[in-house]
Amino acid sequence: MISRRQLRIKALAVLYACNRKELDDLETAEQELMLSIRKSYDLYHYLLLLLIALSDLAREKLELSGMKKMPSPEDLNPNRRFADNRIIAQLRDNDQLRRYAQATPALWTRKDKLNSMKSLNRWLSTQGLSWDDNPEVVRIIFREIIQWEVYTAYMNSDEDSYRADQKFIRELVTRFFPASEDLSLSLEEQSVYWNDDLHFVAVMIRNTVGKFREKDVGSAMTIPPLFTNEEDEQFVRVLLRKTLLRSEKNSAMIDAHTTNWEVERIALMDKLVMQLAITELVEFPEVPVKVTLNEYIEIAKDYCTAKSSTFVNGILDKIVKEMRASGTMTKSGRGLIGEQI
Repeated sequence: MISRRQLRIKALAVLYACNRKELDDLETAEQELMLSIRKSYDLYHYLLLLLIALSDLAREKLELSGMKKMPSPEDLNPNRRFADNRIIAQLRDNDQLRRYAQATPALWTRKDKLNSMKSLNRWLSTQGLSWDDNPEVVRIIFREIIQWEVYTAYMNSDEDSYRADQKFIRELVTRFFPASEDLSLSLEEQSVYWNDDLHFVAVMIRNTVGKFREKDVGSAMTIPPLFTNEEDEQFVRVLLRKTLLRSEKNSAMIDAHTTNWEVERIALMDKLVMQLAITELVEFPEVPVKVTLNEYIEIAKDYCTAKSSTFVNGILDKIVKEMRASGTMTKSGRGLIGEQI
């Protein structure tokens, strides 16, 4: 589920903490890395739960409107499109999520094992991932949503279909959620690990929802696991560990390709990005050089200064040429893509 780009970013964050002496040994650093990744998966489920909570609130409001002493025609015949959204209905009772939670309790709890779950909402509430304690946040977000032009268009559209429901949820998650200051503030208050995760977790949910089909029920509704495969988990663990172990060696390589003026002024994040890149170039023969360079240049654009990506690209290009000439970097399998043999 979590892309390698995000795994690299998670490793960068932990590497930064290590350099600030917030983490003082390899084991602690690796534990922090895995906790950070798992917290992203928590957020993934928490946002799924938010969809359910918002739909539940819509249903509650419709029920209250129908109970008025003098209900209007609209109260008696309300627009239930969001309240009965087909995607959210599927999420309310997902067999795969229940089985996954029961089969992997160590992933979600520290001491207690999970009991049999009847619904996604109940499962999440046992983990502390419930919006029950934040009803006001749900109400605020709901009020913002019903004023959103995309919501208005969805509710008033002539098309009442599974596809329309699916399209709206994907837009809600990727366009509205990341732009909501109230949601961002609430998440930041609840977990320091969620400060920078909202955008990419929203994309994860969009991709998941995009694979749902109307005929799917129970186990047919695929909720992907934390890691796409075992290789991804091993990749991020080794990347962090090897970078910490190679710190002095990588720093020396960076210093060797910068002037004295540059060495004194290299921003810490620039240096850490290059350290991770060098480790990946050396320790992962199956990853093509071009992939590694492109990934870290993009990360530098997002997490470093305005000119960092150009600087990082220039230094890494020199280091790659040196490693190729000296034979200190070898590639095999997929890693040979783009290499001259």
